[in-house]
Amino acid sequence: MTAVLPPPRTTTRTLAHPRLLVREEDGERLHALLWTMGPGRRTISSSVLGGGIGERTWVVNAQVSHGYRRTDPDRHLAGLAAGCGAEGPGAGLMTAADVSVYAHGHDEGVDAFVTAGIEVRGWAAVPGVGPDGPQAPGTINIVAAVPVPLSDAALVNAVATVTEAKVQALVEAGHDCSGTPTDAVCVMAGTPVPGEETYAFAGPRSLWGARLARAVHRAVLTAVTAP
Repeated sequence: MTAVLPPPRTTTRTLAHPRLLVREEDGERLHALLWTMGPGRRTISSSVLGGGIGERTWVVNAQVSHGYRRTDPDRHLAGLAAGCGAEGPGAGLMTAADVSVYAHGHDEGVDAFVTAGIEVRGWAAVPGVGPDGPQAPGTINIVAAVPVPLSDAALVNAVATVTEAKVQALVEAGHDCSGTPTDAVCVMAGTPVPGEETYAFAGPRSLWGARLARAVHRAVLTAVTAP
């Protein structure tokens, strides 16, 4: 008897546009973006909440005030998401940029969403010692989704691909920099399951890495050239 394997679950894993949340905080009107994906997603993230590799059911990208001084940003972000009905483990990014103005890139099943504020920017390798401890919130936040399972190594590879595409877009836009000191990234992929291929590569010339690079490049270029 020939075994019949289920088709790859790609169509249900595209990342929909986020919900736009509005709140009053410290006398300011602030926005946040919330994606609720449900189970079956793994993320790799440098986010202040839910960073690292793990199962995540939601992601929030929250605007905070320029003078943000809270020392518990993870609890702050978790509270914002929970207040809007998000359940389970999640990831949270923050920025001083207005996240209601975001850019979207799509390429053959891959989605990328970018918020950008690039007033404070520069090159990664510069002389001097970096500050010890948290820095002011910012700045280029990238949330991307690949609709297939990736191995742990491929997830790491995906972060490198996202970063390369971001720098390419910045340089093409005429910005003499590799990013800002507080850029953050969150890449989602499917959770590996029996009977479904888990992809081992996500570099810029791999099948899904190439799509990821193009989606991120398009979104970053749009975000940093917007009037």
